[in-house]
Amino acid sequence: MPLEHHHTNLHQNTFHQHKEKNDKFSTDDFKKDEKHHKRLEHLGKLGAMIATAYALHEKHKSKKDPERAHKNKVKEEIAMTAAVASAGFALHEHHHIKKAKKQAQRHHQH
Repeated sequence: MPLEHHHTNLHQNTFHQHKEKNDKFSTDDFKKDEKHHKRLEHLGKLGAMIATAYALHEKHKSKKDPERAHKNKVKEEIAMTAAVASAGFALHEHHHIKKAKKQAQRHHQH
């Protein structure tokens, strides 16, 4: 049987093996999926904070050293882009957490 896309199914381990459509899911599977996405959300938030701190550091350096201001401004822009991307990833994973919770509630009701 073909496997579903990983965002529509549960992750089983770091190699992203999936359960097939006809396999039954337990409440523990949904909890594991929720925990997995929660960890990824936290990593996304951490990445955003680190990239923002680095961007502020480069901004400070560009003010202190006018000779290298352009170089530091470029680094600052790249770091801010990384911060926005990390924040977007964290938001994406947050939506997966909400989805896993809804699936667990739906599964529990049956």
